[in-house]
Amino acid sequence: MKTISENRAFGGVQGVYSHEARATGCAMTFGLFLPPQAARGPVPVLWYLSGLTCTHENAMVKAGAQEHAARRGLALVFPDTSPRGEGVADDDAYDLGQGAGFYVNATQAPWAAHYRMWDYVTEDLPRVLFNNFPLDEAAQAITGHSMGGHGALTLAMRLPGRFASVSAFAPIANPVASDWGRKQFAAYLGADESGWSEHDATALMRARGFDGEVLIDQGTEDQFLDLLKPESLAQAMAARRQPGAFRMQAGYDHSYFFVSSFMASHIRFHARALRR
Repeated sequence: MKTISENRAFGGVQGVYSHEARATGCAMTFGLFLPPQAARGPVPVLWYLSGLTCTHENAMVKAGAQEHAARRGLALVFPDTSPRGEGVADDDAYDLGQGAGFYVNATQAPWAAHYRMWDYVTEDLPRVLFNNFPLDEAAQAITGHSMGGHGALTLAMRLPGRFASVSAFAPIANPVASDWGRKQFAAYLGADESGWSEHDATALMRARGFDGEVLIDQGTEDQFLDLLKPESLAQAMAARRQPGAFRMQAGYDHSYFFVSSFMASHIRFHARALRR
């Protein structure tokens, strides 16, 4: 593992690191914030999965999460959104290829060689984190924005027992019924749609739900509402009687202004779940 940079932040340490990932077959970069409490021993972890076109850096700079995490003794992990670099397949469109991994394991050429983001965020990166930093593997929570909200919800529901809580900001809630999903799943997973529902938060909520609490925030003025399909997930949560809350926030769009406005609330939510 290579340290790219480290700095002090809110009494803790924030760093950017690179490592060779088995799943993707290339170097991957991630950000990590360790609160001051980590100096005394392992601390709980909140994963933040980012959205389309983002890298590890966007949320580190724009989400305003570190101050709230430091106050509550939580580490923050910021993975990249896809493999990158020379020899890694890409596309001219912003929503396919580099920056748009969708947190799935691609099975189709040319993507299958490197685009194994499910394995990366569930196996490779956790192994690096828990072997090298003072993090409590038994105390994990997960959140994300847009494509990252899709990733957070699908990971949490498919890995019961791993995460104490899950939240999302404006997630892609029903990708099998959206152009933010159908396009990418067809490219990465192939034309056979029978396995797509394993990467759809609405379908997973209907089928199994989450074994903890869920918190969703969605802006009413989000310019991508037709692609996100929040009503599908809200209906599935209600039908399952899933513990948690789905909040429509008046006047907010899809930007990081929206994310930063409700980040403190999400970190309180996760800190409470991690203390149980």
